[in-house]
Amino acid sequence: MPKKRIGIFIIAYQAVRTLITAYERIPQSIKDAAEEIYVIDDCSNDNTYFAGLGYKHEYNIDKLKIFRNQTNLRYGGNQKKGYEYAIERGLDIVVMLHGDVQYAPEKIPDLIAPLINDEADLVMGSRMLEAPLRGGMPIWKYCGNRFLTWMQNKALKTNLSEFHSGFRAYNVHALKQLPFKELTDEFHFDTEIVIQFLEKGLRIKEIPMPTHYGPESHQVGFRESVRYGFNILKTLFEYKVHKVPSLTLKTKKYDV
Repeated sequence: MPKKRIGIFIIAYQAVRTLITAYERIPQSIKDAAEEIYVIDDCSNDNTYFAGLGYKHEYNIDKLKIFRNQTNLRYGGNQKKGYEYAIERGLDIVVMLHGDVQYAPEKIPDLIAPLINDEADLVMGSRMLEAPLRGGMPIWKYCGNRFLTWMQNKALKTNLSEFHSGFRAYNVHALKQLPFKELTDEFHFDTEIVIQFLEKGLRIKEIPMPTHYGPESHQVGFRESVRYGFNILKTLFEYKVHKVPSLTLKTKKYDV
């Protein structure tokens, strides 16, 4: 089997305190195997970009690339840029790792194993397969996650334990088949791209993932979480309408 070209995409926003920790916690075996580890700072107003750039030059890490968006692209928009970069670089696998260390970099080998073994096209680290409350997930987030995942499974005829994990690894060749640039720039990008994978008949796998909510993690507040939940429900409604042949409401993002 040919060796897979692996990229680690560290998505970062206001992560000056945690970015270096996120990089250093990546297992050495993954650092050695990866073709590139690249950070895209989404126009933070702290020193995230300069912290990454200074670390790269201090330790002369050639395969660590540091980029900064000139304007804030939002969570979904920044992901699009990261995946476009992986496609342009001709990578086979891209891992999305959050720069606030909410997800454990030590688990990257488990995350990419199904892709290396050609058992999946998208692998998601599920906190719901572990003990999210013991990991510090607020009870209201836990309940919201469970409810939305239940709704999504019903609407999409799936049986996933969690739709809302931001710790993912993608087959880049699968990403190339999808019009993911048509998706939202907001947080529910993660749901919309799962729908695209399902529409294309691509393989999705979950692995258990520990939960960590600490003071250094980027926290989404209650109001923004409620907005996120409504956007998820709106997405499901739009998708179901899109699937009714007699209706004229169609969206390009689901024509895969």
